[in-house]
Amino acid sequence: MSGKHITVLFMALGLLLAACNNRADKAVQQIDDLLVTLWPAEEPGGAVLLLKGDRVLLKKGYGLATTDPVTQVTPETFFCIASVSKQFAALATLRLAEEGKLSLEDPVSKFFPHFKAKFFNDITLKHLLSHTSGIPDVRPRTDSAYVYHSTDVESYSYLDTLSFLNFEPGTSYEYMNPTFQLLYTVIEQASGMPFETYMREVIFDTAGMPETVYFEEGREIPRMAHGYRFNEQTETWDEYDYGETSFFASKADGALYTSVEEFMQWELALRNNTLLGTEMTESAHTAHIATDLPDTGYGYGWFVGQAYGKEKIFHTGDNGGFKIYAGRYPESEVLLLIFSTRDFEREETVEALENILHTAGLL
Repeated sequence: MSGKHITVLFMALGLLLAACNNRADKAVQQIDDLLVTLWPAEEPGGAVLLLKGDRVLLKKGYGLATTDPVTQVTPETFFCIASVSKQFAALATLRLAEEGKLSLEDPVSKFFPHFKAKFFNDITLKHLLSHTSGIPDVRPRTDSAYVYHSTDVESYSYLDTLSFLNFEPGTSYEYMNPTFQLLYTVIEQASGMPFETYMREVIFDTAGMPETVYFEEGREIPRMAHGYRFNEQTETWDEYDYGETSFFASKADGALYTSVEEFMQWELALRNNTLLGTEMTESAHTAHIATDLPDTGYGYGWFVGQAYGKEKIFHTGDNGGFKIYAGRYPESEVLLLIFSTRDFEREETVEALENILHTAGLL
């Protein structure tokens, strides 16, 4: 190829790259415009991170993290990510399986021999991870102290004398928090370490998440946001996170606090198989059962669906005013995080952002 042809080729590539960057810039501006409207500067807000490949297209905070004192949301603000926490306990369980310290075929009775019902011999760790155990959530709801302050072990204590299942294990799907609370003790027994020690030393530190932490009463959480809801009578935003207690005390299913900045490191660790091998990661991200969401299944700690004909691996989280979305789109190498301190039309917002990204050729 002549020098002239090489020059023309590089010019063409440059123009193509410029066009791609222009489309990306326009898409990011559209997303930013939408989010500014969603989270006004003087109201409780949220944080968004958009990663494409290894390029951060958007990383920004909107509105307030706390109203008293008034503090702004930034990408370093820590949110309770609620049920998005489940993927961390799931990955820890899968890692222990990969290391031969447990098997996903192990029955629940192996770790909880004091559970009286014989059906715990038929419920395996796979069933816990995929919400297919049939275990009902019949935790006592009359004692507010129990509901709002119970730890993982306290939350699943009703299983000691449970006498029935909602369905035969493995035959159906029912989203259930107590089944993930059981993983707290499974991880401790299999690893020989306290749950939080294992998660910190083996999972969070390895992933590059130095400040990510589980809620515990009295524990200081860095740059912590509060959850809020609008009081129509007073026309004010009231703190709505029960003093960080409702479902915040049980860790394996929903008590994790992190930022969009640190969650991005989690995504990179998943992509690079830093924490888990390819085969086990693929198993976690494979739909093992159909859910009650349209065209969506559940893997091990993740929902598995579709966006514009491409695989979408995601989870949502809700607790008090906190409303969370964490979606990874492997084929497009896109990560979309939306962490909010208040209620919003999450599904509609995600759909709108996905449409912007798809139109721009980014998804």
